[in-house]
Amino acid sequence: MDAQENPVFSRAAAPPDLEPAARRIVALLGRVDDGGLDGPTPCPDYAVRELLGHLAGLATAFRDAARKDLGASTAVSPDAALPVLDDDWREALPRRLDEMAAAWRSPDAWTGMTRAGGVELPGEVAGAVALDELVVHGWDLARSTGQPYAAGEAELRSCEALLAPAAGGPDGGADAGGADTGDGSGGGLFGVPVPVPDGAPLLDRVIALSGRRPDWRPGR
Repeated sequence: MDAQENPVFSRAAAPPDLEPAARRIVALLGRVDDGGLDGPTPCPDYAVRELLGHLAGLATAFRDAARKDLGASTAVSPDAALPVLDDDWREALPRRLDEMAAAWRSPDAWTGMTRAGGVELPGEVAGAVALDELVVHGWDLARSTGQPYAAGEAELRSCEALLAPAAGGPDGGADAGGADTGDGSGGGLFGVPVPVPDGAPLLDRVIALSGRRPDWRPGR
């Protein structure tokens, strides 16, 4: 199925607001200490510092994708190299996340074509991918740093609708425009889905669809 034909991204529905997911990540940053930057994360190739660097890069890329400012920030695949965390990340990352969320509040962001990670895709799909990035990587950061995490049902339903076809479709993620977060887990939007019990919480189902074990903890 072509991303433009996917009923998940129907223009009849109001676009989701990315601000709650972005603000949750900002709240998590306050409890990330420098001594924990080399700790493990659910992303196989990322320590906490690389996860934060990835968040900074995606915030810039998806901000510019929303603005249709298609330059270097939207052209580079996120798996081209391990992300590098800037020294000023404590000030810069919250600002970039706020700018990203603000950019996607414009109705124009959700129309036409744009680009992220070097992939051309409809604006409505890019917005859904951007939200999914914030929700799943917010969970990654929370688990990596021993903090609680919760997301709104509307956000999780959007992520589930994006990830489920990508996980089960024959094109390995083409339903979402072929976008790949490049977090090193491989396969589809994130990684190979993990089975969860019937009746698992919605957050656990979304995390499992992204290729992560919902019970992941550092050292497990």
